[in-house]
Amino acid sequence: MPQGFIIFHLNLAFSSIAEEARRDVISKCYWPLLELTKQTGIPFGIELTGWTLNQIAELDIDWLACFREMLQSRKCELIGSGWSQIIGPLVPYAVNVRNQSLGVEAYRRLLGVVPNIALVNEMAYSTGMVDIYAEAGYQGIVMDRDNVRLALGLEHSPLSAMPTHALGCGDKSLPVLWSDSILFQRLQRVVHGDIPIAEYVSCVRRRIEQGERMLPVYCNDAEIFDYRPGRFAAESRLHPEGEWLRFERVLTRVQRECDLHWLSPSDALARLGVDKEKRVSRLSSVTQPIPVKKQAKYNVNRWAVTGRDDLWLNTVCHQLHRALLEIGEDSSESWRELCELWASDLRTHITESRWQQALYRVSALKSRLAVDGRMQRQSCSVRPMQGEPASIERDEEGILWTITTPALKLVLNLRRGLAIHSLAFKSHGFAAVIGTLSQGHFKSIELGVDFYSGGVLIEIPNQRVRLTDLEWVTPRVEQFGNKLSISATFSFEFGVLLKTILVDTASEHIKLRYEFVEWTRPLGTIRVGKLTLMPEAFLGDLAVECVNGGFEKEFFGLVHDVDYGRAASMLVSSSSAFGCTDGRLAISDTMGRGIQLEWHPECCAAAAMLQHVKVHESHLTRVWFSLAELDDTSRPGGRLLPFELDIKPIKKD
Repeated sequence: MPQGFIIFHLNLAFSSIAEEARRDVISKCYWPLLELTKQTGIPFGIELTGWTLNQIAELDIDWLACFREMLQSRKCELIGSGWSQIIGPLVPYAVNVRNQSLGVEAYRRLLGVVPNIALVNEMAYSTGMVDIYAEAGYQGIVMDRDNVRLALGLEHSPLSAMPTHALGCGDKSLPVLWSDSILFQRLQRVVHGDIPIAEYVSCVRRRIEQGERMLPVYCNDAEIFDYRPGRFAAESRLHPEGEWLRFERVLTRVQRECDLHWLSPSDALARLGVDKEKRVSRLSSVTQPIPVKKQAKYNVNRWAVTGRDDLWLNTVCHQLHRALLEIGEDSSESWRELCELWASDLRTHITESRWQQALYRVSALKSRLAVDGRMQRQSCSVRPMQGEPASIERDEEGILWTITTPALKLVLNLRRGLAIHSLAFKSHGFAAVIGTLSQGHFKSIELGVDFYSGGVLIEIPNQRVRLTDLEWVTPRVEQFGNKLSISATFSFEFGVLLKTILVDTASEHIKLRYEFVEWTRPLGTIRVGKLTLMPEAFLGDLAVECVNGGFEKEFFGLVHDVDYGRAASMLVSSSSAFGCTDGRLAISDTMGRGIQLEWHPECCAAAAMLQHVKVHESHLTRVWFSLAELDDTSRPGGRLLPFELDIKPIKKD
């Protein structure tokens, strides 16, 4: 007999819901959900954050009491989330740990129940999050499977081939209850009246006939039935039948015509453990380092560098996190506030009034923790030290400058805005690892352009503007102790770009710095620090390692062609990024040779992006850092923060 389960996601922090509308949401969505549970007898999973639960307790204590009674009588099941709905792979380990512990504390205090299963927030998953959920005491997780199938190369394989357990960075693993974006979107459409019930029932029946025995019929929002949050100008009208009543009718018909047996999420997870052989796997790969739900436009950059001012908001949250750690702040109040400021909903379709409230809360917490003073004392800029000057040689045409120290050799192209022609370190035998691949390096016309390093690319589609720093410059050269500074200024109609390359004359280390003077963030993409690896310097396959919200590093073998900067659609400018929550990313080959990239997320929480293309026996591999991307949440305005990138060698063992 085919079986199915349903999980409703409750979120009073939903980006488009105004604060004064929360009682209305409880009345129109949350009460009908409990009534639907009673009428159908289906043991729904109900997932909500500790923050949402706390808000309900303040606004409608009767709903809370009813929910508590239904949980105790096992008429429904609590699914965990955390105190706040945050994008774990973009958030430091300590914040993720606190977010989960504060959530569990709220469930225990308000409901007298601790959930066994957690739903991955926004289905934004990373390997490191498995360890977070296991540490919080969860016995399983709910994750959307569609993009995990892409990550594992299983998109054309039967669903039965999916892993049963998610492996963390070490040896911890958790069983996975898979949700399905297509299924939940189809149910939304039939309830809204966009497709006939008969068509929907045929869809479910077809999935069963194809061999699917455990159907994740619905794992998504409750606030979209009999309520419209006002996110879009052209939202669908409410169904005249009443959407919760229509929901009940659809479920009744599916149960009757498809002979579907309903399970609670925990029972569904236990059933899968009985029916399937245990298959443990990491659920991400270089093609999908941070899988999320739904189609490609819903990638992790949606919460990293789009929205009203995501770059600044993520940066200031990193500042607050560092301040809490440095002063040893352990109060739940401060950590709750930080988790709430890191909420995903502040980074998407947030209303103007709630955005202004968020700005006020940021300012208040910064003042309480003296963040601005700490940032001045811990300046992200270089500190002058004593050392020997570097030598600079100029070629006969004045195009290339060669800077040589005992530890490195750097060649800069003045004709291309101080682009790095080559960078070589002593520990690599002075073989260039980063530089420029000139037009013609690759025989394919698809790659028949110059690939520079250290550059800037700004694109503003609605103004048909494309800006780069690839122009003649007359650099300014200064010596600060053991730091040689080479800088150039670029004037654009939107503001001035100050680009600086700092060479450490006493070690294997250079720094790139990009400052946007008098800029307002345009409605476009801004990508800086574009680095091109020199393929002949590496042996065998490459691998990337970084931390994505967990405690330990995650490793991604570059075994597939990827381009995170390729547009997912005309309105979505990119497809993926790494979390790099500690501000580090490394690329190395099978011999252990590579480069270490480091930056300060508390100064600029840029999104690290990758392109890797295999070309016969060679490859094109590039890394860059995005300060702005485009999607449906993007709004003009916001801040462009200065970005600094340290480049160091990874030495061969």
